[in-house]
Amino acid sequence: MTALEQVYVYHERTKHRLDRYAAGPPTLDWDHQPDPFRRFTGCEIVALPLSADSMDMSWQDLFAKPPASQPVTLRNIGVWLELSLGLAAWKNYGAARWALRCNPSSGNLHPTEGYLICAGLDDLANGIYHYAPEIHTLEQRCRFEITGRALYLGLSGVIWREAWKYGERAFRYVQLDSGHALGALSYAAALLGWRLEVVPASDAQLMSLLGLNRRADFQGAEVESPDLLLRVVTKDKPIALNHLLEACQQGVWQGEANHLGGEPHFDWPAINAVAAATHTEQALPAPVAAGDLPPALTTDCAIPVATLIRTRRSAQAFDGSTTLARSAFYRILDATLPRSDQTPWTTWPYAARIHLILFVHRVEGLAPGLYALPRYPSAEKRMRQAMSSQFDWSVPEGCPSALPLRHLVSANAQKVARTLSCHQDIASHSCFSVAMLSEFDTTLALHPAEYRRLYWEAGLIGQVLYLEAEAAGVRGTGIGCFFDDSVHQLLELQGTVWQSLYHFTVGGTLTDTRIQTQPPYGNRKFEQ
Repeated sequence: MTALEQVYVYHERTKHRLDRYAAGPPTLDWDHQPDPFRRFTGCEIVALPLSADSMDMSWQDLFAKPPASQPVTLRNIGVWLELSLGLAAWKNYGAARWALRCNPSSGNLHPTEGYLICAGLDDLANGIYHYAPEIHTLEQRCRFEITGRALYLGLSGVIWREAWKYGERAFRYVQLDSGHALGALSYAAALLGWRLEVVPASDAQLMSLLGLNRRADFQGAEVESPDLLLRVVTKDKPIALNHLLEACQQGVWQGEANHLGGEPHFDWPAINAVAAATHTEQALPAPVAAGDLPPALTTDCAIPVATLIRTRRSAQAFDGSTTLARSAFYRILDATLPRSDQTPWTTWPYAARIHLILFVHRVEGLAPGLYALPRYPSAEKRMRQAMSSQFDWSVPEGCPSALPLRHLVSANAQKVARTLSCHQDIASHSCFSVAMLSEFDTTLALHPAEYRRLYWEAGLIGQVLYLEAEAAGVRGTGIGCFFDDSVHQLLELQGTVWQSLYHFTVGGTLTDTRIQTQPPYGNRKFEQ
């Protein structure tokens, strides 16, 4: 098969269906999960300051009065990582104890790893550093010499962490988590007045840059797959990627990756096949900038951004009674539109390929039923042509002209939303739930690796929904388990032109008071 055919085969075989779920492990040993924290022994350690408590800018001011750019220092790098990839809290229930992080993850399994690439900074030596979120430190993997000043961050994924629980479908979830991490990094950077940009890099280049291809350093340890390379935009002239690669190849490397474990251990050849099919030896074509969109709707949330980020949680259950204000609903949806001047979309330079189908249950002043949100203007026509001719595509009452929300059909959609999301109550007891519909065929025709980018975009949308839900006084949660083709059948979609990739739901949360919460870094003190 060609690489493109491999992607289609993988996507088809990993669909959940009403009569059977995608292949997964027959049993789970919860006492022997994979270690959620990667460490490299034998590295020099750089402790990062804990300074996020000094960031008091509110959520509304982040968008209305963006902060001035802060200097790239060790202290600000610490804030950036603390509020993106760092821990948000520890949880206790009986003898069980587990960490929560600022970046969401499928099953809280956290396959995403972060690596800093630093050059020319005053208080951090040139090199490649692995971020260890458990203790908020940097592990220096490589020392090198180079002329110039820059700060990059690379993301990789440990697929085994997800495959241990989810089997063949895990490759999807690892890509979603990369999108969530990208969003978390973008919001935390914006709080510092920083802007991030995606650097076009092939998987082969990123593996070399991050040292993921150094087999001797991963003896007996689970491998990591390359995902994204980001650059903090400054006034300094960017250091070319090939110069960074040369410096790393000539640098001094240190450290060996720990074995993450996880039993029982099952191999999933389908994951290996799709990973190989979506691997790139050359960087993909240059990004396509998003088109201009009307100004964003405002928010009146006065909660500090740092507080909002660290108190974000994935809801485990909804009360089934909370009604969301219509203005809040519109703001949440409006924030998902890919405006090139609004966080986190300043970081995402590609054309929008994901659109939203909404199951509205309890939104003030809106009829319950099915709605659509084409995320760029010309998509509506194509969606209309592909979907049921019975949908009316009318503008909902009170909908701002800048928001392309369309009413499809009025109905009590709770039962169907629950069924489509693997019979989970969180999809029906919420205020609304979402199916993220991708332009599948036209996107994959560009390159098989675009399959991963579709999931990154869906994860980025999910991160927007998470934080905007918190700002609206409700809570969200991502849903990776849904019946793919049943969603398409509901909309009367044919073939693979459109495919649902991710579900999400927002509502009034129920809190399990038996679970205790402890601070993320309780043994360390706040540092100015």
